Amino acid sequence: MTRVAELEAVLAAAQAEMQRCREWLAYSEEASFTADAAGLTWLSPACERQFGYTLAAAQALAAPLLAQLPARLARYSAGDATRWQVRRELELAHADGHAVSVEITTTLMPETDGSVRRIHGIVRDLTLARELAQQQKQFTSMLSHEFRTPLAVIDGAAQLLEMTGTAHDESTRKRYRKIQTAADRLLALLDEHLTPQRMAEIGRVRQPDQVAPASLLQMAVQQAASRRSSITLALGNLPAQMRCDPAGMRLCLDVLLDNAIKYTPAASTIEVSGQMAAGGGLEMLVRDYGTGVAEDELGRIFEKAYRGNNASQIGGSGLGLYMASAVLEVHGGRLTARHVPGGGMEFRIWLPIASQTGKVLA
Repeated sequence: MTRVAELEAVLAAAQAEMQRCREWLAYSEEASFTADAAGLTWLSPACERQFGYTLAAAQALAAPLLAQLPARLARYSAGDATRWQVRRELELAHADGHAVSVEITTTLMPETDGSVRRIHGIVRDLTLARELAQQQKQFTSMLSHEFRTPLAVIDGAAQLLEMTGTAHDESTRKRYRKIQTAADRLLALLDEHLTPQRMAEIGRVRQPDQVAPASLLQMAVQQAASRRSSITLALGNLPAQMRCDPAGMRLCLDVLLDNAIKYTPAASTIEVSGQMAAGGGLEMLVRDYGTGVAEDELGRIFEKAYRGNNASQIGGSGLGLYMASAVLEVHGGRLTARHVPGGGMEFRIWLPIASQTGKVLA
């Protein structure tokens, strides 16, 4: 009798756990299903809501969902477990007739005897992701074109001045070369960041590149020092390396330093610092002593093409802070701005960084 009671207790616990799993699946937003070679055996409530099918009606989906299952089960039975989990994209028909682009991840489910006769699948709707990707490509193509046109004019004029200005003094000719070098650098940035192919990679393919945060800050300050000598750099306790897109991080710092130089008096000091943030993560700060941004404009300066009242007399497109903010969002970080007591602005780059060496930032 004791053994029977133990088995009944185990059975009751298993049934309670099964009920909890059913409740969790009922409220989950994950669209999923289970199936065997004969067809679908279970459909999550989220899947029913997303595609408009009940389990009985959803058997029409079985053909595209289970097209590869018999071959996979046969290979597994023969000892090949390389396709234990498979991810693929396809078009599924919604109950109302329109096609839905989805990504399906299916995993083989072992039975108690070790055999496999069923799969569990997760369905993700790709419609919104593809629409956003298409909008992103259109925007970057437009932005790249709008940047290249004036840059081509500047580059051509600089080359013409260099070629025809043989009688000019060396100081003047050096300015021509600086203009041409700057145009080349901007064109290289466009090629690296503002092509549809490059933007499509950001956020989907994690770059293996590493960079030393201290070196990143030093290079940015050194480059900006040719335009403003009074730039100070303070380095705190920084990790030796961090994983990120180095070019993207350089772009962010260049944008902040360029703005600080353009919107502050020539004799004004710009302070750059980097350290581990008090609440976790890593922070890089660019602090200036200029007139700052109006309080009612502070919440909009990271919007695309937005330019405040104090920018009306200074050239620009209003895209620098927008681009820098977008790069940081890809890395899981953020870009913020605040007024500093005593005057001026402080822009803060914050990046999450793992406590264990080797973890990725993005």
